[in-house]
This record gives sequence, C-alpha cells and structure tokens, in this order.
Amino acid sequence: MTRNILVILVLFTCVPAFAPNARAAMSRGFNRLLDAVVRIDVREETFEAGARRFTGSIGSGVILSDDGLVLTNAHVASPRAVELSVTLASLERVNATLVGWDHWTDLALLRLDLAEVKRRGLKFTHAEFADSDKLYPGQTAYAVGTPYGLTRTVTRGVISNDRRYFADNRGVNGYETGLFNTWLQTDAAINPGNSGGPLVDEDGHVMGINSRGYLGAENLGFAIPANIARRIVAGLAHDGSITRSYIGIVPGSLLDLEGFYSLKQNTGLLVNSVDPGSPAAKAGLRGGDIVLTINGTPVDGRFPEQLPPIQNLIASLPVGSTVKLAVKRGEQTIPFAITTEKLESRQGEEWAFEKWGLTVRKVSRAYARENQLADDTGLLVIGVQPGFPAAVAGLERGDIITKVDQQAITSLDVAKKLHAAFAARPVPTLVEAQSDRQVSLYILKP
Repeated sequence: MTRNILVILVLFTCVPAFAPNARAAMSRGFNRLLDAVVRIDVREETFEAGARRFTGSIGSGVILSDDGLVLTNAHVASPRAVELSVTLASLERVNATLVGWDHWTDLALLRLDLAEVKRRGLKFTHAEFADSDKLYPGQTAYAVGTPYGLTRTVTRGVISNDRRYFADNRGVNGYETGLFNTWLQTDAAINPGNSGGPLVDEDGHVMGINSRGYLGAENLGFAIPANIARRIVAGLAHDGSITRSYIGIVPGSLLDLEGFYSLKQNTGLLVNSVDPGSPAAKAGLRGGDIVLTINGTPVDGRFPEQLPPIQNLIASLPVGSTVKLAVKRGEQTIPFAITTEKLESRQGEEWAFEKWGLTVRKVSRAYARENQLADDTGLLVIGVQPGFPAAVAGLERGDIITKVDQQAITSLDVAKKLHAAFAARPVPTLVEAQSDRQVSLYILKP
C-alpha cells in the first residue's frame, strides 16, 4: 500500500514539468486573470451563547483595479471582520480593509494596503468583467479560487443555466440575499473556499463571482453575474454601501394562475403578501392583488426568474420617491401611489455584554413589523451564558430587552453605556424584557 501511494505522489509531482507548455498555450488574458485571483484569510468576531468569540475562515477574491480593489463574497468578508489578509499570486501576504458590503447580492469590496504593497515592492494585476448578459448555457467556464485552502485552483465546466432563480433569507450570516438578481449556474466544481473567486471565460474575463455550491449534489454551483457585480462594485467603491428602496410587497409568479384572475399570459405581477406596517400595507395593497404596471411600465411576473428584475426596478428608485402602481383587484383596476422607504434587513447589529453573560441583536424595523411589535426599539436576546447574571436572573433566548434600570433601550449604544457602568461598578441592575407580549422584570446581580 505504501508503494502505491509513493507512485501516485511521483505521478502528481511530475505534472508541473509540463506546466510551462500548457500555460503557454493559454491566452494572455487567462494568465493575467490567474495573477489577479487571491486567497483571503479572515478573522471575525461572532456573538453567541452569551459571549464574544473569534473565528477564522478562508475565501477567494479577484483584484479589479490598479488601486487594489478586491471583490469577494459578503459571506467571506463582512463588517464583523477584525482582520483581513490577502495572499497574492506571488504568495506574498498583504493586509486589506473592508471598503463596503452588500449582503443582498452577497458581494463585498476590499482594498489592499497600497502603502504596504509599495514599501515591499510587490506587484499585482487586475481582471476585467465580461458582459454576463451575453452568456449562454453550454459556454465553457472556469472557476478559480481557494477550495479547502488549496490556492490557485482552476476547475472547468460550462454555464449550466444563465438565469437561475433562488432567494435565500438566511444566506449571509442570517442576512437576506438573492432578492434582486438571478444567478449563473455552473458545473465547474465550487467547494468551500471558492467563495468570492471568479467564474471566467476562456479569455480570462470575469463572468461572475462564485458564491455557493449545492450541498448533496455533484457540481451544482452558483455565481453572481458580472453585470450585477459591476454595478455593486461601483456603488461600494463610491459610498461603501448600496441604498435601495422598499415598499413591502412580497411577489409571487403567476404561472398557471392567469385563468383564475382573468388575465392574459405574461401580464402582471402577483402580490403574494404584504409586509405588516410597510408603505404598501399603509396604502391598502393586500395579498392576491395583481400589479399591472409600475410607473406606467407594464410588468410580467409569470415565471420566478422574472421576479428579481421587477423587485430591482422598485429597489433602484430613490428613497422617498413615489411609485405609481396600477393594480387589478377583482374586476377593478385601482391606482396606488406609494412612497418608498429605505430597505433594511431583518437582521440587526449584534453585540456581547460579557459581564452580564448576554449576547443580543438590535431589533430592526422589519423584525418589529413581522412580529407585530410596537416599535423597533429594544434588543433581542440571542444567547445567555450559564452561571452569569443574565442566566441566573432567568433571561432567555428570544426575550426582548426594552429597559435597563428604567432607561429605554432606544439604541445599542445606550445599552453599551449601561453595561460599561455595570462593569466599572457592579451593582444590582433592573432589566425589563418582553416575551410573548408579556413584560417581565429581572435583576442582574454581580
């Protein structure tokens, strides 16, 4: 058995002897692309079980500009990151900082420490985007990245589908993603660690950014299309974030339902439901309505793949602008004018109050509406540490802390100051929390 293993190792170590000829046959653009792909090592903080912890992970990315902008996934590099380092094609490691983050498309933008690059005399190249609207099923595709930490790995396949639809409400550390774009599906192998690396054509142009694989299947991978990524990169580089509009409708496809609504095929968008307290709800929209036009433009939401562009149409409007809808309800067509508000995630910022043995998440506006809370103040308990004051007092996961020492928790900063005071001078602290619409009082004892 040992002899067989040694033979296999020799065969693999012989492969690089032929690499120069193979690489010479590749296009100059593809060689340039390989030199622009990087490994990303991330150290980030997490808040769970009543304490702050640090974890490490590995992902991939691609350099996009001479000034060191690196594109990767939002689930690779997020605002939780406390340390980011990038390994260049030369195998040299460079520090990086987070420029911006957009979980809705699962994209994040980093910047290399150019002062460090210059001081050490390092070099790098950058990649260019392809036009993803011109891709077609069967087109050759290469996934490049760092699967399982194996840097500069290339796998080959095809574009399996150029408009795959799926939305994932828990896809990026609990944050929503996939509502505003379809995905490229490929059978080029994408494994853990490939996330954030490019999916490229034979000329080395970036067709998409690899995001995820389908667990339990063979070679079912998905990438964010290049044309989506290009727009997000521009926004993140300029503002550090992407601002979107929201009215609160949850759409559904009309396939096989047209007859029930007396509609022609390829006409209208089904309103599956309306978020409680949203602008659409306040305007009077309700589930079962059919949106015929948005600002005078007819919409077609017959198939699931057609829903993200329609949602993106609304999301791309300026916050505070008026959206005019023509809505079919029964035999009537009713006009609605709805003022948009800023889109926010259901996931709020998290923190650990370690002296109390408590981890919390800020109640977001969307979470408050979904759970019919009076407002979006307060902190949701997401973990308690056994033996610490919060656990001893009886606080549990799912409770919503509304007051501490009779002071309303209007923001996370308010709670941080109260916790700091407790840490400096531990005294019994009164906490008011809501659970199942009932208010209870707890005393946190040092």
